[in-house]
Amino acid sequence: MSARLEKVYQNAERIEINQNTKIVCMSDCHRGVGNRGDNFLPNRHLFFAALQYYYERCFFYIELGDGDELWENCSLRRIEEIHSDIFELMSRFYRSGRFRMLYGNHDRRKEDYRFFESQCWDYYCEIEDACKELFPGLHAQEGILLQDAASGHEILLLHGHQGDLMNDILWKITAALVRFLWKPLELLGVADPTSAARNYKKRKKTEGRLNAFSKQKQILLIAGHTHRPVLSKPGESFYLNDGSCIHPQCITAMELENGAVTLVKWCMTVRRDSTLAVSREVLEGPIPWERYWEKSVLF
Repeated sequence: MSARLEKVYQNAERIEINQNTKIVCMSDCHRGVGNRGDNFLPNRHLFFAALQYYYERCFFYIELGDGDELWENCSLRRIEEIHSDIFELMSRFYRSGRFRMLYGNHDRRKEDYRFFESQCWDYYCEIEDACKELFPGLHAQEGILLQDAASGHEILLLHGHQGDLMNDILWKITAALVRFLWKPLELLGVADPTSAARNYKKRKKTEGRLNAFSKQKQILLIAGHTHRPVLSKPGESFYLNDGSCIHPQCITAMELENGAVTLVKWCMTVRRDSTLAVSREVLEGPIPWERYWEKSVLF
């Protein structure tokens, strides 16, 4: 299945980066329609606080797929309405030229140019009773290739579902099963067996596939999909993962800043005066990305 990953690599948008580049990658928000099945809802305040932090510090935000839950929900318009403050902030990133959106398996409908244009270029604002621009002219992509201007080394960004039978090749069948079978069961506590995030064997297989491809190409690869945050050590692997935004009580993100990668989490903390605050905590790093090639991972 490396042919699917090779296709993403070959077709990816090329973006030049340097030591001054500031990028944050987050994925797997699974924004829903505000009901019991909306897994994003408990952490939406954490996501908004994190995104506001990155906006104010001039980060470039790249969403690595599964931003919206379009297997369980038909209407992206409804998701935008429920989480309008989130989309307005992402629109501010876009208007400032600091936003890209990748699609994953759960929001692959964004791959369709006409669907994305009709659902994401503008939206109706109830407060102002007017149609407002959201992401005019934007198209969801499958991959982005970052290239270091000094060394030429590359960092591939993608969701990570590529090559999986149920989540890639037969995704339309799987989406139908999730919507009509597993969505009702999920509300009763039954886990979706096709999910790499909830199925240990599928997760290991997915991580193995991505790890093997990054070794073969000798490129750093940052994905989502499995929901398991990973910042590998140089010399061990080229595979990294930004985790997800639906962890219990926290969200995770991968930052690229000052020529280094850092895995962070955002969570609620209690101050000494018993007030609550959203805090950013470093989980791993920062690791200069050039060190991955200095200690090249070989077969």
